[in-house]
Amino acid sequence: MKQISFRMGLLALLACGLFAVAASKAVAQDAAATYKAKCAMCHGADGKGGKMGTKDFASPEIKSQTDAQLTEAITKGKGKMPAYEGKLKDTEIKDLVTYIRNLAK
Repeated sequence: MKQISFRMGLLALLACGLFAVAASKAVAQDAAATYKAKCAMCHGADGKGGKMGTKDFASPEIKSQTDAQLTEAITKGKGKMPAYEGKLKDTEIKDLVTYIRNLAK
């Protein structure tokens, strides 16, 4: 009986892990689509910047910013960058910060 319970628990854990991986891929795809629609025109598809004076996400200046600072820049806007508060959900902004961090790698 203990062996069956252990196996069921293991299968449940494995199923949860697979679901989490699938969900994170979906979130990454959503963030990529949001980035392409809202950010790429100025920041470049690869995050290298250049247009309108935008910085490369891999630059030390941007990499040194905290997630909270990046979130605030997206939410409230900065310089010529428009504010996305009310236009994007908080979760979309959080996912964009993660996406930007991955572009900087």
